[in-house]
Amino acid sequence: MVARREWIRRWWGETAAGDRYEVVTSAAVVEELSRGDFPAREDCLRLIERLPLVPVEPAVAEIVRTYVARQVMPRDPVGDALHLALASHHRCDFLVTWNCRHLANANKFEHIRRVNAMLGLFVPALVTPLELLGEDDAERG
Repeated sequence: MVARREWIRRWWGETAAGDRYEVVTSAAVVEELSRGDFPAREDCLRLIERLPLVPVEPAVAEIVRTYVARQVMPRDPVGDALHLALASHHRCDFLVTWNCRHLANANKFEHIRRVNAMLGLFVPALVTPLELLGEDDAERG
């Protein structure tokens, strides 16, 4: 956990906050963080408060339903399926997450790619913050 916290701080401070990426979030992320009960909750909310929110458009609900029906994501419609649907619908290059069970999971990527292709959707790279650190950053970690 300590290493992850350090990597996310480094990624946020040196990568995301720089000119390398346009960083966005969604109301789904804000909601998930708001209902969480963990020590750094307020810090996390402050960290994302200035980020632009991608809109949750009506088409996203159908994408979520398809992900659940095709067993790409768990049945929780406001969880992982919604995050992936938003990133796919809005053509985000990356969906950055520590969720390695359902999202940043190489074993699930082909299934996600097939369903997104069927839906005519872009397939974002599903990565952890560590994967986006530059070579110099990763060597220090």
